[in-house]
Amino acid sequence: MAIRKAGSLWLASHFKLSNVQLTHRSYIGTRDKIEVARDGSIDQTYGPKYAPKRDGVLDHIEFMLKYDDLNLDFLCLIFFRVEEQELTNYILERPTGRYSRRMGYLYEWLTQRELKIEAIAGGNYIDLLDPERYVTGMQIRNSRWRINDNLIGVYEYCPIVRKTQALKELVAKDVTKELEGLKDDYPYEIFQRASQYLYRKETRSSFEIESEKPSLDRVDRFVRLLHQAGKQPFLDIISEKALTSLQNAIVDARYAQPGFRDFQNYVGQTNYRGEEMYHYVCPPPDLLSSLMNGLSILEEKSTGAPPIVRAAIIAFGFVFIHPFLDGNGRIHRFLIHDMLTRDGIAEQGLVIPISAHMLQHMSEYDMALESYSKPLSQRVKFSILENGELRIDNSDEVCSYYRYPDLTSQSVYLAKAIFSTIQEDLFEELYFLQRYDELKKELQHLIDMPDKQLSNVITYLHQNKGIFPNRRKKQFEEITEEEFAAVERIYKEIFNS
Repeated sequence: MAIRKAGSLWLASHFKLSNVQLTHRSYIGTRDKIEVARDGSIDQTYGPKYAPKRDGVLDHIEFMLKYDDLNLDFLCLIFFRVEEQELTNYILERPTGRYSRRMGYLYEWLTQRELKIEAIAGGNYIDLLDPERYVTGMQIRNSRWRINDNLIGVYEYCPIVRKTQALKELVAKDVTKELEGLKDDYPYEIFQRASQYLYRKETRSSFEIESEKPSLDRVDRFVRLLHQAGKQPFLDIISEKALTSLQNAIVDARYAQPGFRDFQNYVGQTNYRGEEMYHYVCPPPDLLSSLMNGLSILEEKSTGAPPIVRAAIIAFGFVFIHPFLDGNGRIHRFLIHDMLTRDGIAEQGLVIPISAHMLQHMSEYDMALESYSKPLSQRVKFSILENGELRIDNSDEVCSYYRYPDLTSQSVYLAKAIFSTIQEDLFEELYFLQRYDELKKELQHLIDMPDKQLSNVITYLHQNKGIFPNRRKKQFEEITEEEFAAVERIYKEIFNS
């Protein structure tokens, strides 16, 4: 028996949608088989008994809803190619069927068109998403289809997050317990000093990711903003007025904007030949109001979802919508802190230095961004106008990609990054401060020098991994070689203990 395509893969081939990314591809063959591709997507072969009874579009849509990953973007493209009467007839043949009801509900939800079908009279209410397979949100009952809409978003903006094995293992970990463990290991004053330093480290790292060196005033403004994370109602934070104030506070005054952009934007760079490289084409400006409204509702609709997932879908959702010319990345990282604080992962006054971790592992951060932007680059078609502006030529074909992103990989990335930040970056800072105090006390017994001089000695020692650099010794002519040797010995005893 020849292997045949089924479900999403069959539909993509039938409608010639070759540039749509599918995370689960199904085949009908002689025996069951599962293969995992390098990108984490799955190729699965089912036995003959799973084959759709008829080789029609609607039969394969039902197969897709049963066995493939739910891809709202792809399903939206399919539904706009389906004959409405054919779909109506299909549902009327099985009006109380679980998958025909899901099909009808999703068709009306995605297309905003109502089918000429009376409300379903019987049958129990069923969940739209399987909570074992997807991160779900607050339920909204739909009496017309007898469906519990448990999507994490709404029509305007609705990410999908699949419960992959990696994500399930990560969200099962207790972030709060990790933080409490550090608090138990270090004195309160050490923790407080570390927090004060990490606010500034986080701020500088967030700017440095954008290759910016901010003025002291801009650093202070961003630190003050971080201290406000999680303190205001989310709708006050995500409103256009509030986000515009935030953008104005963190960017160079020349690039402050009066509100969300009213022009087509993109993320790119100019190569050494003067040619423009387009890394990410942002949503067209006429979608912004709808997308941002959906993002504002997303926070409430996703109540009950794992906090790290909520932080990921809000923060990455914002940066992919890209409502400003400049400052989107810094606001995106601020929103991570806001959501973690809002959901009780990080208490007020404590910042998890996620930007510092991102900066040290830029390839992983870039991959999280590119896993969303690269598939789009294969689909979006655009022109460059005479004035140099970019125009999307197939907006109808890509708008569903902006509305319904799969943010599974971004959720996995953020969860890993947060745990690594706590276990490595935050631990190292606490460890250093405790050893710093011990070292300072011992060195004061050795040499009674001014505090600033002593701090500089420790800084140079630490930067050079416990060996005092010869080029710095001329700044401390009063210290003998024997004393320098003793300083190095004390450092090693304390930091290597």
